Amino acid sequence: MNLLYANDAPGRYPDSWYAATATPTDAYPTLKGDQRADVCVVGGGYTGLSAALHLAQAGRRVVLVEAQRVGFGASGRNGGQLGSGQRVEQDTLEKMVGRDAATRLWDLGEDAKALVKSLIKSHDIDCHLKPGVAWTASSAGDVEHLHTYAGVLQDRYGYDQIEVLDRDALRNVCASPAYRGGILDMGAAHLHPLNLALGLARAAQAAGVEIYERSAVHHITEGSPATVQTDGGRVTADHVILACNGYLGGLNRKVAAKVMPINNFIVATEPLGDRVKDVLPRDVAVADSKFVVNYFRLSHDGRLLFGGGESYGYRFPSDLAAKARKPMGQVFPALRDVKIDYAWGGTLAITMKRLPFLARVAPNILSASGYSGHGVGTAIHAGQLMARAIQGDGDGFDTMSALPTPTFPGGGALRSPLLALAMSWFSLRDRLGI
Repeated sequence: MNLLYANDAPGRYPDSWYAATATPTDAYPTLKGDQRADVCVVGGGYTGLSAALHLAQAGRRVVLVEAQRVGFGASGRNGGQLGSGQRVEQDTLEKMVGRDAATRLWDLGEDAKALVKSLIKSHDIDCHLKPGVAWTASSAGDVEHLHTYAGVLQDRYGYDQIEVLDRDALRNVCASPAYRGGILDMGAAHLHPLNLALGLARAAQAAGVEIYERSAVHHITEGSPATVQTDGGRVTADHVILACNGYLGGLNRKVAAKVMPINNFIVATEPLGDRVKDVLPRDVAVADSKFVVNYFRLSHDGRLLFGGGESYGYRFPSDLAAKARKPMGQVFPALRDVKIDYAWGGTLAITMKRLPFLARVAPNILSASGYSGHGVGTAIHAGQLMARAIQGDGDGFDTMSALPTPTFPGGGALRSPLLALAMSWFSLRDRLGI
């Protein structure tokens, strides 16, 4: 079964609030016949669009092929949170790779955040960018952890945009009774993710990128040049960038062994009107400290966009609204009966260490994926890093590719069942408060 089509109709965006409110764009053509390029980018999400844009701006001839529509995957379906640093906390990174490398990774994470903000500004992308992401804690131990971590960022990394929140202060940010405290990062931000992807596509096309949609790649022949084959055409290119994330399928076994697709689900409520003040008194995004993270924010038309729940098979559950409504009701009991106007699922990709996997899988083929829920900034930055590496500046790419990325145990046959078992345990632990 192919994840590109397991839950979605060919050539169509999901029935999400994002798709319903996106700035419309005409469909790009399907690849037909032979094309020659300096670089062929496979995948039209954040990673591929960023790589293509930066390469075209540097004067390279770029062809981008997308199996569905640009922004079709996680790039157009996610929670819209632009976080600071890396997916893994800095003190954990220090233990993993050492203080110097952790500092370099923090700097790269901040570069990613700045890059997204600058692209939005320079290309006039209307994606409702707003500052502020809060991290909330359900237990006293988690509150202490978050407050301690805020001190780590300030003392060791000079990051002064985080505010420590006790229970009362948090209630002025997030009115949920489920949380005991947290931190508020005003250097982070939230946005309309599909509009960001579509804006990047328009910028890439204006820079000279040839974009082809509904052009699924089924085979890549390594060599110099390499060949990228679709049903309707072929691209011969000096370099290839794999930017497929959770939709890679069988295009590259080296990547597939280290990056696993999982599914996540989001609902959009009806407009809340005056009830907004009883949900999110401040217009910031929120993510909590549970292992399977709940994340939410307000839309620009006053809805609660709430993400929660995961699955590890190919098929989405039949009742998408119920999948996210359950954790939403636990976080906001007053919204248990609120009307759900939109519900959708999406496929992202994770790694064992929850750090992105950037790799040179062949002398002239680069890959980036496995953003593990931290992809808005990291994916766009990874595209830029691969573009720079192709041009001879591999510093940032080499730093990211040096991150430890173990292979999933059991390979493709066992990794999903093993992960599902582990997730069930952590979910039980969260419910029991242990």
